[in-house]
Amino acid sequence: MSSSVQTFAESSASPLGDRIGGVVVWAVAAAAFILFWQLAEPVARWAFDYPAAWRIPAARWLGSATRWLVDEASFGLFTFTDLTRFVAAVIDVPYRIALSLLHTGLLSGQGSSAIQMLPPVSWVAVIAVVVLIGLHAGGARLALLVGLCFGFLAVFGQWGSAMITLASIVVAVPIGVVAGLLLGLAAYRWPLFERALVPILDLMQTIPVFAYLVPVLFFFGFGPTAAIVATLIYALPPMARVTILSLRSVPSEIRDLGVMVGCSRRQMTWRIMVPSAKDSLMVGVNQVIMLSLNMVIIASMIGAGGLGFDVLAALRRLDFGAGLESGLAIVALAVALDRLSQAYADKAARPGGAQQARGLAARHAYLLAGLGIVLGAALLGLVLPALQTYPDALTLSTGTFWSEVVRWININFFDALEAFKNLILLNILIPFKRLLGSLPWLGVVAMLAFAGWRLGGIRLALTSGILSFLIAATGQWEKAMITVYLCGISVMFAALIGVPVGIVAAERDRLWRWLQVVIDTLQTLPSFVYLMPVVMLFRVGDFTAMIAVVAYAIAPAIRYTVLGLQKVDPRLIEAGRAMGCTRWQILTRIRLKLALPEIMLGINQTIMFALSMLVITALVGTRDLGQEVYIALTKADTGRGLVAGLAVAFIAIIADRLISASAARMRERVS
Repeated sequence: MSSSVQTFAESSASPLGDRIGGVVVWAVAAAAFILFWQLAEPVARWAFDYPAAWRIPAARWLGSATRWLVDEASFGLFTFTDLTRFVAAVIDVPYRIALSLLHTGLLSGQGSSAIQMLPPVSWVAVIAVVVLIGLHAGGARLALLVGLCFGFLAVFGQWGSAMITLASIVVAVPIGVVAGLLLGLAAYRWPLFERALVPILDLMQTIPVFAYLVPVLFFFGFGPTAAIVATLIYALPPMARVTILSLRSVPSEIRDLGVMVGCSRRQMTWRIMVPSAKDSLMVGVNQVIMLSLNMVIIASMIGAGGLGFDVLAALRRLDFGAGLESGLAIVALAVALDRLSQAYADKAARPGGAQQARGLAARHAYLLAGLGIVLGAALLGLVLPALQTYPDALTLSTGTFWSEVVRWININFFDALEAFKNLILLNILIPFKRLLGSLPWLGVVAMLAFAGWRLGGIRLALTSGILSFLIAATGQWEKAMITVYLCGISVMFAALIGVPVGIVAAERDRLWRWLQVVIDTLQTLPSFVYLMPVVMLFRVGDFTAMIAVVAYAIAPAIRYTVLGLQKVDPRLIEAGRAMGCTRWQILTRIRLKLALPEIMLGINQTIMFALSMLVITALVGTRDLGQEVYIALTKADTGRGLVAGLAVAFIAIIADRLISASAARMRERVS
């Protein structure tokens, strides 16, 4: 028997007593919780409804702090507001340059009286340049793909909005990459700084974006630069995390070599460590690009414009077709930028990939060709206007078709859809909502702390207990339970659909290739787009929110299931066949058991996606923390929005830590 098969057999034969003991401990804790739930209400009502007199006035404190920063905070020579407005002005300079090149052209004057001195780069030139970039990065195939993506923007009438969005992206991404890299370097060099930085990164990634739009508006004003700042807050953390992990993964031999040749600290960082971690760092760059594109709709609420504004306007009109086309334009832009960044990462990783030819023209052939194309297209555009601006007469649109499809479904299947909605609502959603609403906050806090202790020790117990207590102590418990109910139901349905689909796809390479295209589209399609068809088919309410969340959050459940099953050692499967196991036994007793840690991490990601989408579903009538955040945004109430956002973040952190600890224990058990 091979060593891996033997290890698996030994882990499967772990002492039965340990397992029974663990089950007994959990059973006793559950029994104690139920007993407290049933008996404590008549004598300890405060354990069910957190007393108003005991509440922490966090919303008032945060609101007062924000007003102090805006009105009074000063550094002597300048105020805090002066500093933030200066930062906004600095960011505005490259944004205006990018916007002039891609959309508006060089303008003289402001507003409606502005005169165009020079036109922007023509659509033909932009497509030709991105094709050249694709050719340089990955060859003819990639060049064709990015050319088709940008061609889609022109043919379907999305060019102007797409260029406004691209102008924001080309400014936000470099700033996010550099800032994330510097933070990651500092965290790698100073462990104390890392311990302070990691919780901040957790909050930046888990607090709903709506929650910090109001303070961003107060500090940086309304407009595209404020939208870029909000985008940076959302998109920067992955780059910092990847930088820390990448630098730690640099082999010790490379670091020792730098020491031997006498590198200074700066030389060790920029000539040894960072170049050695370049391949991994490109993953962070890719994440910054994708998250920046995910922000375009929300950023449009504070003045970004572009494709995000088009999707938001379509949602307000419930024009599904127009919203879908604008959403697909964002997908096309995301696919092109994603593939280009991945191709450059792969090129840098290939032996000789970074070698340069000799001679100025040879080294910069693609750059010179691009400049020539831009100048040539500009001159030809003076003679042939169609080369400068894509003709409206040649644009296509499928928006009306898709809107009519939804309308036809609504007319012909209204009764069936309504019956299905009522079946799920009355038999699953409402009973589960009432169950969670009746639980005592004190008992839930104690159970979460107990789960943290069993899975990760005293530190995780304190994290789970303190964060859940703060949700109750700030007066967010009732809405938090509604959030947990909607998130839990949505994740359950996403897992029930996604895990079986992943199991089927893991054994069929062709199906998995096609499914990856669908998943990539689902993950890049703006979350707002999911709301339009479900609102048109099911109206507003919890069921509508659940359907939208499931559609948005199902991708990680599928992806991680396939990843986990494909990582199973083939020798274990062959050993199972040799022992006479049926196909079902191999799946359930070997493959799924070994893939369970990855599947659990997929469920974890599904929860994160669901929580981020729940804030969006506040637009369709939910009564959870997402609605609280959205109301705070409409009323410009910074404290209220941040407290509700922090409650969402605490739920996400608790779920992430508990599931990650559970997955780690499972991985230890089967390793």
